Amino acid sequence: MDSRIGKIWLTLGYLFLYLPIFTLIAFSFNDSKMVTLWGGFTFKWYGLIAHDTEVIDGLKLSLKIALLSASSSVVLGMLAAFAMVKYKKFVGRTSFIAHINAPLVVPEVITGLSLLLFFVMCQRVFGAPDRGLFTIWAGHTSVGMAYAAVVIQSRLMEMDKSLEEAAMDLGCRPFQVFRLVTFPMIVQSLASSWLLTFTISLDDVVATAFLSGPGSTTLPIIILSRARLGLNPTINVIATITVAVVSVGVLAGSLWMSRQERRRAAEQAAAYREGVSMEALPA
Repeated sequence: MDSRIGKIWLTLGYLFLYLPIFTLIAFSFNDSKMVTLWGGFTFKWYGLIAHDTEVIDGLKLSLKIALLSASSSVVLGMLAAFAMVKYKKFVGRTSFIAHINAPLVVPEVITGLSLLLFFVMCQRVFGAPDRGLFTIWAGHTSVGMAYAAVVIQSRLMEMDKSLEEAAMDLGCRPFQVFRLVTFPMIVQSLASSWLLTFTISLDDVVATAFLSGPGSTTLPIIILSRARLGLNPTINVIATITVAVVSVGVLAGSLWMSRQERRRAAEQAAAYREGVSMEALPA
């Protein structure tokens, strides 16, 4: 009885999460201009989107910013995670950790407003930067770095420190230890952090609204502006394409990480068997 109730709750939870998405996808093929009234099946809205220069330019800008911010967030997040895990005592450690975790708890509207004021001050003092791609990238990186640091930090804390110590005892330099031992063991957390920060940057609206300028309108801002004027099936098409691309990316990333995990497990098992066989040899 308990298992049946649990399955019912699980089913209701999945319906609550995914039924609106499936409804949105279905109505992207609606022939009617009213999104709440079904008027038949059609692909015409997809054809209109293919020739919508505003949407295409916004998508290109969003992808460019997401790629840049995800990559920079992973690099900076990895450095921050190493500092928090590898170095237990240094001047300002508590303040450093607080500043890393601040974007996780501070409302995004406050973060966006503070970044806007900062860039406005920089523009008045130095004459740059103008609000656009750079300011959006910097804002997204400042937020994404915090998420990446948390993910990578948790993986570093779970690592077996004896592997790194053994590599150093065998003569490896610190960079070689990182390249040969540490990096292969945290590569999955790096990939997860990259996908997470890429998604956060791609669908960000609040911070982008503060940091964008003329000629730098991202896709989420375009969707928001069109939704204010009244819903139409083109918004459903944009959302459907986004869901499809993200789903394919998540599936491909999951398969890749699963394959890497199986390969690493096989290599560890082979190394263990080789060690056991060496110990079994007569002295």
